[in-house]
Amino acid sequence: MKSSKLMEYYKKGNLVIPLYLLENYKKFQIDMDQFVFLMYLYHLGNSFPFDPEKFSSEFGVSTTDILNYIGILTEKKLVRVEVVKNDKGIMEEVVLLDDFYHKISLIMMDDANQETITNTNIFEIIEKEFSRTLSPIEYEIIKAWLESNISEELIKEAVKEATFNGVSNLRYIDKILYEWNKNGIKDVSDVEKAKKKRNAIKEKQEEDIDLEAVDWDWFDD
Repeated sequence: MKSSKLMEYYKKGNLVIPLYLLENYKKFQIDMDQFVFLMYLYHLGNSFPFDPEKFSSEFGVSTTDILNYIGILTEKKLVRVEVVKNDKGIMEEVVLLDDFYHKISLIMMDDANQETITNTNIFEIIEKEFSRTLSPIEYEIIKAWLESNISEELIKEAVKEATFNGVSNLRYIDKILYEWNKNGIKDVSDVEKAKKKRNAIKEKQEEDIDLEAVDWDWFDD
């Protein structure tokens, strides 16, 4: 089966592929051609008649190619072809995608576990910096930061800023993060730029500089 034919079918808009699946298709251990064909089957539903001639006609490829792809997807445990009794009591071959949905669930669970591990690390880092165990309320505050799309790296930087100033509480860190956000500081590189700007201002010590107008202390008076 030529790759160009499958991609042509996809580009015509005959398939709508969820972004999550597109980003993770390599985890199925299949190539792009096999993935596009799998998405075609996915759009047919969870269970449907095994009809190689229909598949061949819609894709404009040989039934041999279709059978080859079905064989690969079956081997990868993404689809199953079984003989079942239909509503009329007639035995027929059907394609089942239960295994595909199961594999998606496993991938999503693995992603969730990896995220949990990452989140656990930030908790442990803060506990190490504070030299104590975090309270349940503090855990919720940190979770709220993460859920607000504040990066872990920026949180770590705020923790460093707090401990450098001899403060070990989340209210202070929360205020740092708030001020950074208000001033457009979104990542560690922005923090570094702000620090350089602050140092440059300190070095100049010019009388015409309104230090109160320059937010290098992170906080308003």
